[in-house]
Amino acid sequence: MSDTSRTTRRAFLGAAPAIVPASALGLNGATPPSDRLTMGVIGLGPRGQYVLENFLIEPDVHFVAACDCFAERREQGKQIIDKHYGNRDCTSHRLHEEILERKDIDAVLIATGDRWHAVLGVLAARAGKAIYSEKPISLTVAEGRSLVETTKRLGTVWQAGTQRRSIPGYQIVVDAVRAGKIGKLHTMTLSCGTGAGWRANAQPVAEAAPDPNVFDYDRWLGQAPWAPYSKARVKMWRVNWATSAGAIADMGAHYCETAQWAHGDQLSGPVEFGGEGIFRKEGGINNTPYFFNTLARYSDGVRLILDPGDKGVRFDGDEGWIRLSDEGQVTADPPSLQKKLAVPRSDWKVMKPHIRNFIDCAHSHKQTVSNPEVAHRAHTVFHCTNIALRLRRTLRWDPKAERFIGDEEANSMLSRPMRAPWSI
Repeated sequence: MSDTSRTTRRAFLGAAPAIVPASALGLNGATPPSDRLTMGVIGLGPRGQYVLENFLIEPDVHFVAACDCFAERREQGKQIIDKHYGNRDCTSHRLHEEILERKDIDAVLIATGDRWHAVLGVLAARAGKAIYSEKPISLTVAEGRSLVETTKRLGTVWQAGTQRRSIPGYQIVVDAVRAGKIGKLHTMTLSCGTGAGWRANAQPVAEAAPDPNVFDYDRWLGQAPWAPYSKARVKMWRVNWATSAGAIADMGAHYCETAQWAHGDQLSGPVEFGGEGIFRKEGGINNTPYFFNTLARYSDGVRLILDPGDKGVRFDGDEGWIRLSDEGQVTADPPSLQKKLAVPRSDWKVMKPHIRNFIDCAHSHKQTVSNPEVAHRAHTVFHCTNIALRLRRTLRWDPKAERFIGDEEANSMLSRPMRAPWSI
């Protein structure tokens, strides 16, 4: 730098003193801007807002944009973000493309409806973003595999929002199972807690669609087949096969990942799927099983059961059992085992360890704990279960090829047609 430059710069600084917040300089313990992960959020329903608020408490993230098909929700997201930072800087968007195109955004939180998770994950990966995606990460096995291959090719840092994978109590219980504290593992029971909301039903009544600036229904549908706007269809999307995959996918995403972890091979899966599922007979929006009792088997004979009981996971061995409820309560037999397990707070609301794992990996470019391959393999378990229930027969599965053995009808259900212009 020349003497003239030094003089000019010194004169400028002397003549125009600026008040710079300590946080902008990284003083007083604040994280300097260069070390922060700049983020946008896509999807701001109740779950999206809850996860957003858990992200905001981390000192090295900074949210700058909020996106949702509902104007009310995107404004709520903006208000949450602005209130946290004490400014009005957050931008709100109806179109997710506006967030993905921004060069100043490093990462995105995806908390939309299920049909959008894989599509947005692929689009965000292509845009060079790190991604925290709510579950289920896909509607089909094919979608999940495409997400895995895209993120692998691009080196994307990606985390499934299956936060139980990082809750300390789950680690303690899984470690006990794998250490043989209940003897040889033979059965894992995943109870998904299907209450009244999953049994509700309604007949869709076609109505005039709202102004897209108020609620963009076409974009909300995403890849799902076109259907006339109906308030009931929008409200009950979780029980409609066109827009979701039902209760098995909703909680199965969490518990199947835990089961794969406990079984010891997170990159494989069961070889057989079957069981009973009860569907509505009167038609209507609800066309996913509202009651189910399913059985999958691994090649070593270990059984995996999904049922609608009170939420939690149970592991049975030939010398005892352990159960961890969704509220974090551990029960076990023999009773002496329960006394030995010092389990910290482990209810489903514990978000920090999983979010922290994502943020740390986004900074270091290391692989997350619920990375695409691990999450996809776990999701494949309930996708295959759903197919077996819809076909009402037991299916044999090749985990390596990700194909059903000798059943082309079942194989045709590994993907779904996607409505243009959305694709993977």
